[in-house]
Amino acid sequence: MLSDLVRLRRARDLMDRDYAEPLDVPALARAAHMSPGHFSRSFRAAFGETPYSYLMTRRIERAKALLRRGDLSVTEVCFAVGCTSLGSFSSRFTELVGMSPSAYRARPHEQGAPIPACVAKIFTRPVRNAEPAADAQAVRRGEEPVRNGEAKPSARP
Repeated sequence: MLSDLVRLRRARDLMDRDYAEPLDVPALARAAHMSPGHFSRSFRAAFGETPYSYLMTRRIERAKALLRRGDLSVTEVCFAVGCTSLGSFSSRFTELVGMSPSAYRARPHEQGAPIPACVAKIFTRPVRNAEPAADAQAVRRGEEPVRNGEAKPSARP
């Protein structure tokens, strides 16, 4: 329903804007004027991931930017982006980025300096699962998405 989508976008905008604040599903559901259960189900159906997953992706994106600056410790970055547990932050960062926050901070980042932040954000967004990107590339080439390791030509002209 269109009105639900508008309310879900309001909650998503809240996460984008206030990612460093202590946000939880009941608070986000209140912002969307929905029950927590309905909000979680609707959010996942509309955006393809849970509200918590979306929020953590925003936090990791911001953490990557702070770590590239190099003037904050990993612990300071963890708390600056709204995480309350260094262990959970490090685990999620490693899961999404492919390396620990310390390793990410230590690697050189000068090559991306001339790229505008809005463009860099698109290409450095943490991706939980590479399959959707591979599926999108297959569709652009006119093939069916990869299933069981085989690409099949599309029946489309």
